[in-house]
Formats: sequence, C-alpha cells, structure tokens
Amino acid sequence: MRQALPPTMAVIQRGWLSANGVFFAGRAGTALVDTGYCTHAAQTLALVRAALAGASGGPLGRILNTHLHSDHCGGNAALQAAWPEVQTLIPPGQAALVRGWDADALGYIPTGQDCPRFRYDALLEPGTTVALGDRAWQVHAAPGHDPHAVLLFEPASRTLISGDALWEHGFGVVFPELEGASAFADVGATLDLIERLAPATVVPGHGAAFTDAARALGAARRRLDGFVREPRRHALYAAKVLLKYKLLEWQRIGLPALRAWVQATPYFGLLHARHFAGEPREAWLERLLDDLAGSGALRREGGMLVNL
Repeated sequence: MRQALPPTMAVIQRGWLSANGVFFAGRAGTALVDTGYCTHAAQTLALVRAALAGASGGPLGRILNTHLHSDHCGGNAALQAAWPEVQTLIPPGQAALVRGWDADALGYIPTGQDCPRFRYDALLEPGTTVALGDRAWQVHAAPGHDPHAVLLFEPASRTLISGDALWEHGFGVVFPELEGASAFADVGATLDLIERLAPATVVPGHGAAFTDAARALGAARRRLDGFVREPRRHALYAAKVLLKYKLLEWQRIGLPALRAWVQATPYFGLLHARHFAGEPREAWLERLLDDLAGSGALRREGGMLVNL
C-alpha cells in the first residue's frame, strides 16, 4: 500500500535532466524544494504557477536546494526573476562560492553544464528544522554524492526528501571521487543515516517516490561495495552519466561537436588520466558511446548522436 504524503506537500516528478521539485503550501507559506535544470526553466515556471494557483494563488515564498548541482538549482534564477521577493535557502558549504559566483568551484564548468547565477538569502543548516507545509522538517547533512548536500526529513509522517543520496535503484555519481578525494565512506555513512531515520516514504531527486526504503538501501549498498572494490567501475559510470546527461539537454548532436565538448570538459580529462590513461582518449570516447548505444541510451544516425 502506498504511503500518503503530508497533505500540504506535492511532488512534481520530472525527467532526468531536471530533478524532481517538491511544492509546499500552508501557514508557513509556499515553498519549492529543488528547481531543475536551466533549459527547463520555462517548464519550471509553468509548473510552479500551476501549483500556486491550486494553493493560495499568491507568490512563491521560498526556494530550498538540497544541493547545488545544476539539475537541482538551475531554475533558481528564473524563479527569482519571476518572484523577486522569494527567499532562497541553500546548504552552507558553498555559500561563499554562490556569493562570489565561482562557476568553476561550484562544479558547473568541470561538468560542462550550465547554471545561471542566483542569490541566496539564508542557509539550510544541518541540525536545525525548517517549516514546510505546516510541519517541521529536520535538516540532515548528507555528504557523498555532493559533500555539502542535505536531506529533509519529517518525523511524524516519516517522509524523506533524499535528493541524490538515495534513489529507488541507486544514488548519484560520487563527484568528490572524480577529483581524487575519498568520499565512498561518506556515501555509506549517509545510507546509514537514512536507515536510522527509517522513512516510510522517500521522495528522491529523480524518479518516483517510493516506500520500500530497505530494499533501496540494500541496492545502494551493493552498488557502493562494487565501486569501493573497483573505483574504475565508478569512473566508467560517471563518464557515461555525464555524456547521457548532456545528450538529454541537446537531444541530438553531431559527433565532432560532442568530441569538442568532451575535450573542453575538465572531468573527462580527469577521468581519463586517473583511470583510463592506457587507452587512447578517442578510442575511450568511442567505447563510451558504443556502450551507451548498446544499452539503448542513444542512437547513431550517420554522424549524429540522438538521445533515446
């Protein structure tokens, strides 16, 4: 039986280019957790306007970001332009980078992704609570996928907004590992935290909400164990995710343009140098594309690559 979400909360499930949004209404005002990718900004605005019309009909009160990857905060700027008084809350770890807008350190340049500049007004401090939809949601640190990420948990309904720390069938790329930092243990610690919270319903950053957290945690731990045993496997997964994500944005692109983008995107150089240096870079890219085509993630049409 599907666990009911709190009545003042609505999940806006989206495709993988944009993270899910979670809309709240109530005495504490309206709020949106996570805002999608920038190329979906018009869709984000339309979805939020529809949600507001079904609630108070007033302006959007707050934006909250579980972390600052481009698919979770890429709509912030458009929402701030539409509702200039909206208050934006972010995890504290990258506040200085947002204030000074360092697109390199924020990860947008290394991943070859875009995120329009936005401001923040307050911080989502781990160990505190935030009022959303007439309930107090706990803010928990959730390092691993992103060292500065947070989870939001409402203990009465045992509802968890997990971001990319836990999906129904896995978790997000562990980005600190791509840069040579050790972060697999942080992923494990965050999975342990989620197990202790014992959520009845999990609203992930991508995919549908689900209720069998134990099963999802088991799958995530098996995946993590595989990455720990063979970091090269994680690197291969990360490279494919970065390619597929950009193809989701483009939908179709010529192979020369893709090669130029890969050449200009720092994470591909890091991944190749650290894990695949024995293979010529062009051959490595062709193997990645063949793997994606073989899995049904893309189709080759002559010199074009088409998203599937």
